[in-house]
Amino acid sequence: MPILMYHVIAAAPPGAPFSGLYVPPREFAVQVDALSRAGFHAVTLDQVRSAWRGTGHLPQHPIVLSFDNGYRTQYTQALPVLRRLGWVADENLQLEGLPPRQGGLTRPEVHALVGAGWELDTQGWSHADLTALDPAQLRFQVADARVRIRRLYGVRANWFCYPSGRYNPAVVAVVRAAGYVGATTVVPGWARPGEDPFTLPRLRVLAGTSPSALLAQIAANRGSPTPPGSYLSAA
Repeated sequence: MPILMYHVIAAAPPGAPFSGLYVPPREFAVQVDALSRAGFHAVTLDQVRSAWRGTGHLPQHPIVLSFDNGYRTQYTQALPVLRRLGWVADENLQLEGLPPRQGGLTRPEVHALVGAGWELDTQGWSHADLTALDPAQLRFQVADARVRIRRLYGVRANWFCYPSGRYNPAVVAVVRAAGYVGATTVVPGWARPGEDPFTLPRLRVLAGTSPSALLAQIAANRGSPTPPGSYLSAA
């Protein structure tokens, strides 16, 4: 099952760092339409886990759309497109993310996403390199963030998303100990039942990806190898 990774749903402003992470709204809309015409239907990671455990059901061609960092355009641009199809998504929220005045989600907007059926998960307190932290800092980023997000939004926050995809066995151990049921990476591939739920692969969607290219990217990565036990490359 593919898990797609999005960031900003907007055209990149001139000189923006990581401009490839900006997917214009029209581009996003035609991608979603192409996915729907190809038979995909968006679900959440909790729904996937329930099906894999035999306690729930998935559509014939499930796909997860995940959104990282908590950009406001995920609410203003992505939500209306997905709502039109009756689709949901996963929001990987940074608790100390982008301030609303700089394009980050407000708390009411996060509540609105949850109310629309989106799953709220987390990347921790900030976009820290978890592999470089001492044990106390690591627990704060991972465990304390989960407690806080559950108090603020009344959700389970069952899934962790490694910032920049960087993780090692020590990071995975702390994520497990904090009560998460799994975690997502930036390693390309399809998520499969029976494999380690704490290293689920995802497919990054970059600016300029046509609908046909996105479908080809999904198909090409179906047989990708399982993500490794550690991933330290910059994303």
